[in-house]
Amino acid sequence: QTLACSILTALLSEFSSSSKTSNIGLSMEFHGNCKRIFQEDDLRQIFMLTVEVLQEFSRRENLNAQMSSVFQRYLALANQVLSWNFLPPNYILLIHYIAMFESSQNVMLKPTESWRETLLDSRVMELFFTVHRKIREDTDMAQDSLQCLAQLASLHGPVFPDEGSQVDYLAHFIEGLLNTINGIEIEDSEAVGISSIISNLITVFPRNILTAIPNELFSSFVNCLAHLTCSFGRSAALEEVLDKDDMVYMEAYDKLLESWLTLVQDDKHFHKGFFTQHAVQVFNSYIQCHLAAPDGTRNLTANGVASREEEEISELQEDDRDQFCDQLASVGMLGRIAAEHCIPLLTSLLEDRVTRLHGQLQRHQQQLLASPASGSIDNKVLDDLYEDIHWLILVTGYLLANDTQGETPLIPPEVMEYSIKHSAEVDINTTLQILGSPGEKASSIPGYNRTDSVIRLLSAILRVSEVESRAIRANLTHLLSPQMGKDIVWFLKRWAKTYLLVDEKLYDQISLPFSTAFGADTEGSQWIVGYLLEKVISNLAVWSSEQDLANDTVQLLVTLVERRERANLVIQCENWWNLAKQFARRSPPLHYLSSSVQRTLMKALVLGGFAHMDTETKQQYWTEVLQPLQQRFLNVINQENFQQICQEEEVKQEITATLEALCGIAEATQIDNVAILFNFLMDFLNNCIGLMEVYKNTPETVNLIIEVFVEVAHKQICYLGEAKAMNLYEACLTLLQVYSKNNLGRQRIDVTAEEDQYQDLLLIMELLTNLLSKEFIDFSDTDEVFRGHEPGQATNRSVSAADVVLYGVNLVLPLMSQDLLKFPSLCNQYYKLITFICEIFPEKIPQLPEDLFKSLMYSLELGMSSMSSEVCQLCLEAVTPLAEQCAKAQETDSTLFLATRHFLKMVFDMLVLQKHNTEMTTAAGEAFYTLVCLHQAEYSELVETLLSTQQDPVIYQRLADAFNKLTASSTPPTLDRKQKMAFLKSLEEFMANVGGLLCVK
Repeated sequence: QTLACSILTALLSEFSSSSKTSNIGLSMEFHGNCKRIFQEDDLRQIFMLTVEVLQEFSRRENLNAQMSSVFQRYLALANQVLSWNFLPPNYILLIHYIAMFESSQNVMLKPTESWRETLLDSRVMELFFTVHRKIREDTDMAQDSLQCLAQLASLHGPVFPDEGSQVDYLAHFIEGLLNTINGIEIEDSEAVGISSIISNLITVFPRNILTAIPNELFSSFVNCLAHLTCSFGRSAALEEVLDKDDMVYMEAYDKLLESWLTLVQDDKHFHKGFFTQHAVQVFNSYIQCHLAAPDGTRNLTANGVASREEEEISELQEDDRDQFCDQLASVGMLGRIAAEHCIPLLTSLLEDRVTRLHGQLQRHQQQLLASPASGSIDNKVLDDLYEDIHWLILVTGYLLANDTQGETPLIPPEVMEYSIKHSAEVDINTTLQILGSPGEKASSIPGYNRTDSVIRLLSAILRVSEVESRAIRANLTHLLSPQMGKDIVWFLKRWAKTYLLVDEKLYDQISLPFSTAFGADTEGSQWIVGYLLEKVISNLAVWSSEQDLANDTVQLLVTLVERRERANLVIQCENWWNLAKQFARRSPPLHYLSSSVQRTLMKALVLGGFAHMDTETKQQYWTEVLQPLQQRFLNVINQENFQQICQEEEVKQEITATLEALCGIAEATQIDNVAILFNFLMDFLNNCIGLMEVYKNTPETVNLIIEVFVEVAHKQICYLGEAKAMNLYEACLTLLQVYSKNNLGRQRIDVTAEEDQYQDLLLIMELLTNLLSKEFIDFSDTDEVFRGHEPGQATNRSVSAADVVLYGVNLVLPLMSQDLLKFPSLCNQYYKLITFICEIFPEKIPQLPEDLFKSLMYSLELGMSSMSSEVCQLCLEAVTPLAEQCAKAQETDSTLFLATRHFLKMVFDMLVLQKHNTEMTTAAGEAFYTLVCLHQAEYSELVETLLSTQQDPVIYQRLADAFNKLTASSTPPTLDRKQKMAFLKSLEEFMANVGGLLCVK
């Protein structure tokens, strides 16, 4: 136990005498190769000795290279000790030096109270600040010193005796931090470390502790945070322009923005307006970094010289709104905190840019008219304007609306309050006039300064949209930016989801300008729905070749019809009916849209069909939207020579378009339309099975046919009662039989063929998983939703989800090669499916054919031993119900019983002998307990065998005691929930005591 301390003492002595340092490396290596037992107290002693060395280091003015190397090791050692995951109670570790001190940047420092005297000594904290100031220009050493400080910034738990000690510690720390970084130019290598320190202080220390430090100190801290955020933001923008590989400032900037979110969202400890000026500062800085000179600093280097004349944008590059979504969300939130400043600022900047864009396009048009042959138009000014508008629209979108996934989108309270606060100064008629006049400058309308600021900001973006539309009508499309087109429809979709036909019942108070301009039953909402629909139709006609833009456009259309109230307004527009007819006839330019866009367009058209219409109008709508699809499809496949012409390009296009449309129809499923859509789709599904035979050698078509079944099962299975579910099960079973007949035994000789099969199998497993979901999520009521559409009576047929799924597994397993399992998504889906089956139908597993059973067990073994931790966890979750099934059946001679005995050995080794991801401990523990209940004698044998190999009596005794304690609470163990919970609790202590003790690194 004293080995580490003695070595470190020797090193300390050696350093003090400044002689014979050549032996140091050997000593460290010797230590690194030794296995010894360490207690937490040893770690503390090691840390204290390390602090002594560092204190000596900090006193010296000059160090030679050899001494610097020694101190770098000690600083790294301090970092490793502080980064250790301290688990209660005082536990034992037996691992290699490197494994013991394996540093994890994500571990927060939570030592036991035995560390109180050491870590709450302010001299220790001051030492690390002093050390950092001394070595900050040495990149490698600075990383360790900053990581030590970041760990000390995360100190929490029983080490603090009371709140007062926390306040003192935090105040001292912030003083040390401010003294260290104020007035210096921060090095690139320091940025991430400093941001981690600040992030940890704000995240770990409770708000009441943070606000209890002296006011002046807290104010200085927040001012420093604002200054650093702006500074790192500017450096991050520069990094991006210079296309640096290591984006350290970007990482640091992201951390600081997250810290701001943590602070500003706390209205309990900070009064409203507390952070307003800081929010203004950070917001202004962000905007400035993303605007071109002279107003901003975008595309300028530190010397003010443009970095690259022309920026190449990679096709694979992620869109800014996705790549920087976290940044934009933080900046949007800060913009709302300071709405009084930020909303008018964005409005002013956008209005200015759109006026300049309009003027620039007019000049280009005049130039083209004057000399049509001239091709020398300089687009630099236009490009800068487009980039400015791009970022202004993104920030506006994130300021006015939140990302809402699966939740009802609500107007942010800060925006609502801002509008309500100024509503008394607002002239509603002028506001409506500005909203409804996107072709005019806001400043040209009398009284424009008395408009609602939020609506005027929306109007500025509508004006950008109008300038784009006018340029298209003037044949200047080649001068427009598709990216700006994407930004416009992305913003309009985001805005419409939240504001259009605002549901007043969801708010305590509603802004009068909002409810008047785009509330229910208003002229404003009718006008804007018509305007947005025109935008969609124009985009689909003009930008059909720009897939991303077309896709964003149809997503806007889906937003307009996915809520019944909005759809009711949409169907009143003649344009909507024209669009539906045009798409049904497959006439250009809609016919040129990509498959995915056509699919989403079909989804939108189907959703629109469930708006409020009288019976005759609804029948007319379905006749014009769905009937042509069905008619054209039947006309193609019922031709006598279909087998001969099926590979002709025109025929294949028709089949593909139909299959994509069917996916879109399935995606539009909701509880109130499932009856109509299921009956419509079932006729197609049966015909699709026939197409599997026709196109068995055309992988992309087979793929799309399976995808139709996947979407129908995914969207509709949860609503189907017994009879309808039976129809779908039978159709899926027939599909799988046809696929199996066409593919089993087929040789896949090239990579392309293997990838085709990968896609097929992935979809088949997704289909089977969707069918299984019926066991978890079932909204049906014995075909209640179908009443009135068909009798829907249950039949005597006995095809079940289990039959289809197990048949599918029987099909998938022989095709699942080791090479195919190298595809991560396929591998995960495969093991997800196996786990579902074992959880839902454990009683069916022993009844499987012998070959299938062996393949299934081998798959579980492979997943537990050779796959990712995620797959391993899935396999452990599959083993538990199998073992429970065995215990219930009491068949000790069954093949499943024998297989679970093998799994006991695997899980035992995993927990005791192997290093594993701690996130899997719960799943492994549950499987382990069930297997121990099932095979108690074998478990005892494993323990005895393990103990018999231990030659060190100390290790032997500790292991024996740990195993005795582990099963003492559940002797003899049985499948009882209370006993199981007690065992799992004991297992936590067992892992803390012997986890890693026998690991082979």
